Amino acid sequence: QLILFTNALTLGPAYLIFPIISLSPVITIVLSMLFLKEKTSKIAWAGIVLALISIPLLSYVSPGAGAGHGSLWMIFALIVFTAWGIQAFFMRIANQTMKAEVIFFYMAITALLMIPIALMMTDFSLPINYGLGGMYLAAGIQLLNAIGALTLVYAFRYGKAIIVSPLTNSAAPLLTVLISLMIYGHIPNNVVIVGMILAILATFLISFGEEKRPSSLESVY
Repeated sequence: QLILFTNALTLGPAYLIFPIISLSPVITIVLSMLFLKEKTSKIAWAGIVLALISIPLLSYVSPGAGAGHGSLWMIFALIVFTAWGIQAFFMRIANQTMKAEVIFFYMAITALLMIPIALMMTDFSLPINYGLGGMYLAAGIQLLNAIGALTLVYAFRYGKAIIVSPLTNSAAPLLTVLISLMIYGHIPNNVVIVGMILAILATFLISFGEEKRPSSLESVY
């Protein structure tokens, strides 16, 4: 997914690729409703809808950020969009029969197996940054990515896929925008601001609108 995602960004416009991929929770929600029979309250559903609307808005990039070349980028973006949505669904299923740590272990093994493919796709004729701002910065980013992946597995273990998927996808870009605002003082455009408002409202509705499940003792009686 990450390899195709990176290649999509090198071939096509970021302002179209990010919104397409960010809507992957739609696939997770549909699959969870059809096969896992997951349900939630009307208030939480309102939050889910707002989260889905906010994700492409928060992921909006100005049209000046890259120009498309052909249609290959669209194919890559659609593959990543589908893969992310299906991955979240199967992550929820796997949590029913496997420990979260085991799922994360297999995710790590798969990533290591993809290293030869990544090396084959690397253009070594271009200069490669092996300094603090290159290789080591990438390692730090992937460390954060690994922590996020592990906590995501646990989120799918204890929560519903139709809630976790849109909530995590809307919260991540929202957090990025807020950190950029605090550190760099960068004021986002009106599209992103609308997305921030919708994401915050969606989080509130999902958190307080989720149906309460009975405790183990209550379920016995």
